[in-house]
Amino acid sequence: MGEEICPICGLPKSLCVCGTISREQQRIKIKLETRKWGKPVTIIEGLDNGVEDLHKLAKKFKSLCASGGTVKNGLIILQGDHRKKVKEILVSMGHREENIEIL
Repeated sequence: MGEEICPICGLPKSLCVCGTISREQQRIKIKLETRKWGKPVTIIEGLDNGVEDLHKLAKKFKSLCASGGTVKNGLIILQGDHRKKVKEILVSMGHREENIEIL
């Protein structure tokens, strides 16, 4: 039989560009907040949970930044200041640099 066709773009699943297009359109904000006892945390917001699995992405960030973290209410929260490193990781994953804002 034939290959499965994507219902959104009409291309075969192996050539589907829907994930890439939506990834390029996401507006991502990376900000630093101070929590209890002056501990810094990096918060990543604006990632679409339909395109990215936030739990897998958080696991990747925690591993590459060597820190703890969690996913809450559609936000990824990492312990410590990792704003530049997170931006580099997102760009390497295919997100557009101009759509990533560091606050």
